Amino acid sequence: MALSRIWSGFIVIAILVAAVKCFFFGQTEIFSWMVIGKADDPTNLTKVNGIIETCWTSVELCLKLIGILALFMGFMSIAERAGGIRLLSRIVGPFFSKLFPEIPKGHPSMGHMIMNFSANLLGLDNAATPFGLKAMESLQELNPSKDTASNAQIMFLCLHAAGLSLIPVSVIAIRASQNASDPTDVFIPCLIVTFVGTMAAMLIVSFKQKINLLQPVIIGWVLSISIVIALLVLYVTSLNADGIKSFSGLLSNGLILFVFLVIVLGGLYKKIDVFDAFIDGAKNGFETAVKIIPYLVGMLVAISMLRTSGTFDVVIMGIKNLFVMLGADTRFVEALPTALIRPLSGGAARGMMVDTMTAYGADSFPSKLSGIFQGASDTTFYVIAVYFGSVSIKNTRYAVGAMLLADLVGVCTAIGLAYLFFG
Repeated sequence: MALSRIWSGFIVIAILVAAVKCFFFGQTEIFSWMVIGKADDPTNLTKVNGIIETCWTSVELCLKLIGILALFMGFMSIAERAGGIRLLSRIVGPFFSKLFPEIPKGHPSMGHMIMNFSANLLGLDNAATPFGLKAMESLQELNPSKDTASNAQIMFLCLHAAGLSLIPVSVIAIRASQNASDPTDVFIPCLIVTFVGTMAAMLIVSFKQKINLLQPVIIGWVLSISIVIALLVLYVTSLNADGIKSFSGLLSNGLILFVFLVIVLGGLYKKIDVFDAFIDGAKNGFETAVKIIPYLVGMLVAISMLRTSGTFDVVIMGIKNLFVMLGADTRFVEALPTALIRPLSGGAARGMMVDTMTAYGADSFPSKLSGIFQGASDTTFYVIAVYFGSVSIKNTRYAVGAMLLADLVGVCTAIGLAYLFFG
C-alpha cells in the first residue's frame, strides 16, 4: 500500500503543480510538455521527455535488459546445476543466517545475494541486476505470502539500494571531462557515504525485524569487509584519475570473465550439459524482463510527470528560502537537485550533476557535493519497481520507508563530509 500511495501522490502533486503554473503563472505549454514533450525539442524548456516518450523509453530499457538478463541468468543456471551457488551459500551462511534468520542454511538465495552485493561493490551494474533479480526469485520461493514482501526480501533490497560501491568511476570520469583540478577528490567521501548508508539500512531493517546486530559473527564479517575496503582505498588513493579508471576496468571486467571461466569449468567438471543449462537460465531471463515492463512504465511515467511539472524546482526553492531565513550556509542547496532526483532516476541525477558543474564550475563546492550525491546511492524507486515487480509483490510493507530513511542518512552524511573535506 505504501508504494501505491507514493505513486498516486507523485501523479496528483505533479498535475496540481502544473495546473498552478498554467493558470496562475501563464505557462500554457506545460501540459503539452508533460504529455507529448521531447527532451531534444528546443521549445521544451523542461528538457525532459513527457509521458508518451517515457513509455517508449521504459519499454526500450526492458528490451535492452533482455540480453543482459538472458546472459547472466544463463550462467547462473550453469552455476546452480554444478553446485557453485550452494557452495557460495555455505561460505556466507554463518553471516547471512544471522542477518536473514528466515532463510534455511545453505539456501541458494544466499549465493545469489552475495553475487549481487559483490557486483554492486565493483560497480558492475549490468551484472548486479540479473544477480539481484535471481536473488528475489529465490527468496520468493520461501515467501509464504506471494503478494507481500518477506522480511528477507526487504532486508536484501534495502542493502542493495544503499549502493555500497568501491569506486564511483562514472563520477570521476565526468569530473575529469569537466576539467576538474582533481577529479578523484570525491572518491573517499563517496565510499564513506555508501558505507554509512549501507550500515544505516542494516540498522533500520534490523530494528524493525528485531535482529541483534551485536552477534560476534555479524561484527566479525562487518569488520572484515571494512578492512578489505580500507586496503583497497589505500591503494586506489595512490592512483590518478586515469589510473583509477584503468584499475576499475581491469578489476571489474576481469572479474566477470573470471566468474564465467570458473562457472564453465565447474560445469564441465560436474559433467552437466553446460549449454542446455545456459539456455534454460536465459529463457528465464527473457521472461523476467518482460514481466517487469508494466511496473517500470508506471514508475517512470510518474517520475517524468514530477520532473516536467516543475515540482522539483518548487521544493528546491522552498528549502533554499528556509535555510536563508535560518541564516545558515546555503551552498549545499545548489547540489540538492541531484540528491532529490537520485532515488528516482540515475540518468536524470547524472544530468543534474553535469548541470551543476556547468553552472558553478567543476571545482566548486556544489559541484563536488553533487558528485558525492551521484556516487553514493542507488535509484530507490527504480529498484522497488523492477525487483518487486519481477516477483509480482504488491504489498511492499515498510520497504519504501526504510530505503528512503537510509537515503536521507546518506544525504545528511554527504553534506557533512562535503563541508569536512571541501570547507
